[in-house]
Amino acid sequence: MLSVRKGVYSVALCVLVGTGAANTPAAAQWAPLYLASPDFTNGSILPLSTINNIVSNNVNACTANGAAGGDQSPPLFWGNVPYGTRYFALVLFDVTASFTHWGIYNIPAYYSGLPANAGAAGNTPYGTQIVDDGGVTGYFGPCPPANLPPDTHRYVFTLYALDKPVNPPGSVNFPTNSESLFQALLDAGLGGHVLATATLTGLYSSTPN
Repeated sequence: MLSVRKGVYSVALCVLVGTGAANTPAAAQWAPLYLASPDFTNGSILPLSTINNIVSNNVNACTANGAAGGDQSPPLFWGNVPYGTRYFALVLFDVTASFTHWGIYNIPAYYSGLPANAGAAGNTPYGTQIVDDGGVTGYFGPCPPANLPPDTHRYVFTLYALDKPVNPPGSVNFPTNSESLFQALLDAGLGGHVLATATLTGLYSSTPN
């Protein structure tokens, strides 16, 4: 199944790439790549601005109190980039539901972050976006089902630092969806082209307290 393969890809990449590259100069190895957001800390609740807005009976089904969500990707920033990095890829994956909410790749190395709503549907100046598991070319905000255990879902942003493009633009049949991006990142990791990874986790529940 697709969800199982995604889980395998994610685990394999974490094992393969670790936190640094073998060809990185010693002076640059002391600090690992990091990923953060000014809007939430690692392991905290995602802000309402990032949550989807799917209206049912005149209320947002994605929030515990029916409040409207912003459905925008959060601002992100990163640092301690490994020597030799030429591109970044970023994935938002709900590990609880095995659901890819966002994928963007071939982000140029001169970017040290992304602004809020960088994942707006369609073309973006920051990289190339995949069709996520919500059927959107861009960011698809969290909307965990209410009253269905486990109540709280874990949303993991993973940043990949690469020394080459993830299949150059124009490659045949690539990538069209989350599965093809995961496979390309796995292949890049196996080939030693993923120099480092960093993660940032947000939590969210639609179940009323």
